[in-house]
Amino acid sequence: MKMIQQLMITNVRIHTMNDADSVIENGYIYVREGKIADLGKMTAMPKYNILRRDFGGADICPGFVDAHTHLGLFGDAVGMEDTDGNEDSDPITPQLNVLDAVNTGTAYFQEALAAGVTTAVISPGSTNPIAGQIAAVKTYCAKGQTRRIDDRVIATPAAMKFALGENPKSTYNDKDQMPVTRMAIAAMIREMLEKAKRYEQQKSRYEADPDNEDEPEYDQKCEAMLPLMRRQIAAHFHAHTVDDICTALRIAKEYQLRAVIVHATEGHEISEILRDECEGVLSGPILTDRSKPELKGQTAASAGQMAAAGVKTALITDHPEIPLNYLPLCAALAVRGGMDKEEALRAITITPARICGIDDRVGSVEKGKDADLVVYKGTPFDITCPPIAVIAGGRIVSQESEAKDSR
Repeated sequence: MKMIQQLMITNVRIHTMNDADSVIENGYIYVREGKIADLGKMTAMPKYNILRRDFGGADICPGFVDAHTHLGLFGDAVGMEDTDGNEDSDPITPQLNVLDAVNTGTAYFQEALAAGVTTAVISPGSTNPIAGQIAAVKTYCAKGQTRRIDDRVIATPAAMKFALGENPKSTYNDKDQMPVTRMAIAAMIREMLEKAKRYEQQKSRYEADPDNEDEPEYDQKCEAMLPLMRRQIAAHFHAHTVDDICTALRIAKEYQLRAVIVHATEGHEISEILRDECEGVLSGPILTDRSKPELKGQTAASAGQMAAAGVKTALITDHPEIPLNYLPLCAALAVRGGMDKEEALRAITITPARICGIDDRVGSVEKGKDADLVVYKGTPFDITCPPIAVIAGGRIVSQESEAKDSR
């Protein structure tokens, strides 16, 4: 007989991240088989005959979501043997699937989980104008201790990675190979999009009328672009400066792509344009120095300014640029830079989930969603206050002594 996993969390202040009812004072959450089955105020709690985990008035929020990482793609203190984020032998590689490179054995998965980061969106690096397919995964495995990445996937492909500006330029300039200018980067992206557009049109005609239309000859790159061309997934454009951001939006408009801007270091200078012309911004990382020319406009105030202007803004670590477990610290720095505290919490929970199209599973505390939860005494913005408990897939994976069990 199958054992039913249940957990009753009581006496918590619930930050639901739900637009309709953002905070439930003195509430409960009932978890069943890894999902949130019920929640509400303690005064309305049904009499479930199961063990209760009482957190004594602590705050609880959804597991944190980092919408742009390279988790598991770059090994620690090793060379090319464990470096798999950039296939810089070819500038156009949409056929690459990031899942084929992720090493779940790195300690960062467990460290991220202990910090309450339960979901990571993993992207190829930014050396290629078109770099490959992005995946959204859990930092834990709900099926036990298996290291198989397939058992952690939320969405694949979750998006397609593009890159503009300095990174592709410097990579291929060193190889004496196109592209070495921003013009060439954009031209190569357009060339691939045009091929994919024609491939998709021919494929659609064939699927609608296989008796009278010819199926296009299989093309691995074009096949990988189909979800993008059909607007099933978004294009994540690595772009720091205003000119590169505008190029990304221009290309997206030309090919009717769903555009998300990654980094947007100078995005606060064109907030109204971003608000009107893209699906969201993945802002950051902000815990770095200005290590290259594109970062000269970096400021901790950027994310707050964009959010205040109505841009759907998430905060990211760009792991391993900033270790994934410091995502809450990045949110704290954004608050110090002027971002509203509630908006900053949304920027590491429901906002990245919505931008990446995984908000049906994660990002808020609602019935039917995955039971990924973080419990705090205090606030996630206080670096001196680690979570007192992390709940992943309905299981308590770390806990301090504050909780009391009762029936």
